[in-house]
Amino acid sequence: MRLLHTMIRVTNLDKSIDFYTRVLGMSLLRRHDYPDGKFTLAFVGYGKEEENAVIELTYNWGVDKYEMGTAFGHIAIAVDDAYKACEDIKQNGGNVIREAGPMNHGTTIIAFVSDPDGYKIELIQESHA
Repeated sequence: MRLLHTMIRVTNLDKSIDFYTRVLGMSLLRRHDYPDGKFTLAFVGYGKEEENAVIELTYNWGVDKYEMGTAFGHIAIAVDDAYKACEDIKQNGGNVIREAGPMNHGTTIIAFVSDPDGYKIELIQESHA
């Protein structure tokens, strides 16, 4: 068994694909329209789906708002340098909602950004000890 993907609903598929690919550096792995169901799926990630977990962006045609709820927390991404990642994300039009720095009650360097729909993405600086 292995984790395949995490699905999130988005309100503007092109804007979301741009964020995950251009701002976060993922690749668009595949995209398919389902006219009978009135939705489109796009899969983004840092590697082939056969080898990596990816994110499924689901766009339900005509839906422009979702309730975020309180159960979902965030998506986490490992980065070499959280400070530089925040600067790069800001330069590419991304929204940093918590600047890089030590986590509360710990020493791991983290930051948070949000995607166009407000989903939180945690950047965790990898320790190279």
